[in-house]
Amino acid sequence: MKILIPVDGSAQALDAVRHALRLRQEGLNASFVLTTVQEPTYLYEMVLAPDADVLERVTGAVGSRALAGAEALFDAAGVAYEREIGSGEPVPALIEMAERHGCDAIIVGARGLGALRSALMGSVSQGILQASRLPVTVVKHPEAGAALA
Repeated sequence: MKILIPVDGSAQALDAVRHALRLRQEGLNASFVLTTVQEPTYLYEMVLAPDADVLERVTGAVGSRALAGAEALFDAAGVAYEREIGSGEPVPALIEMAERHGCDAIIVGARGLGALRSALMGSVSQGILQASRLPVTVVKHPEAGAALA
């Protein structure tokens, strides 16, 4: 089984990573793909950047920072992983990555925005739930004072 884990550097994304590692520790035979998607490049950014290589380096640096916490958790657990940094609209990009990597499932952290903010702003986890043909696990952030097992 191969599992895609989208991360953005947030505590909620790291909850998803910890959940996946816990499943692995409890015996799930799985491999993992850590992914992050950066916002699309806008015309003014393309005009201001000296060349495409600069834009790619900036996107890669931001993406690497977003992946750093998740990679540290995987490295500490001694679990191998693949990684990919993409750009564009998050939901379609993540769905495409999961398909391209041959993933069997997706584990994503919940942002916990609340119903009104989520409805107004949209939610990557909600979008993945609606768009994916793969099974999706949404990991909620523990309540204040609750500890992860």
